[in-house]
Parts: sequence; structure tokens; C-alpha cells
Amino acid sequence: MTYLVNITQRAQRDLADLYDRIHAESPPAAGTWYRGLKAAILSLEEQPNRFPLIRKQQKLRHLLYGEKPNVYRVLYRVVERRKQVEIVLIRHGARREPRRAT
Repeated sequence: MTYLVNITQRAQRDLADLYDRIHAESPPAAGTWYRGLKAAILSLEEQPNRFPLIRKQQKLRHLLYGEKPNVYRVLYRVVERRKQVEIVLIRHGARREPRRAT
């Protein structure tokens, strides 16, 4: 079954910010990185539950993209009743876990 992949506004901002940082250092690498990450995200259309759950928030899963030291973490939620994948945020793997708003 195919799922619809929806990238939230927050995740879109994260993606743009990361792209800008990489582009500042190496424009060709930024394009390659962007296309690769986007393909990895879109691969969630098929079998989105194949990646592990995050322990602290059991409703979120994470996809890791890249190789050390440049690993990026894509946090997402699978909404089975709508057959949808919601990309919540994208971070460099070295960053701390995002805090929940209180």
C-alpha cells in the first residue's frame, strides 16, 4: 500500500536551513545532498514502518540519512487511518533531541 508523504512547514524550514548551511561550504555537494535526502524521504511511501520508533515518543519514527560525521535524522509519524506519513522535523544527527513544548 502506498502512503502519502507530507512534509510539515517546520520540516520544510529545517530542510531549507540545512541546505543553506551545506551550500555555503560546497554548492555542488548541497544539490547532491538535497536530492538524496528527498529521495530517502519519498521512499517512505512504501513501508514507512520499516524504521525504528524513538523511545521517548513512541509515535515517532526516525530515518537516518548520510554517513558519519554527516548523518541527518528525519523524524516522522505514520498515520495509518489516513495512509499518510508526516515528516515532523529534520536535524543533523549530532544535535540534541528536540524538546517537547510544555
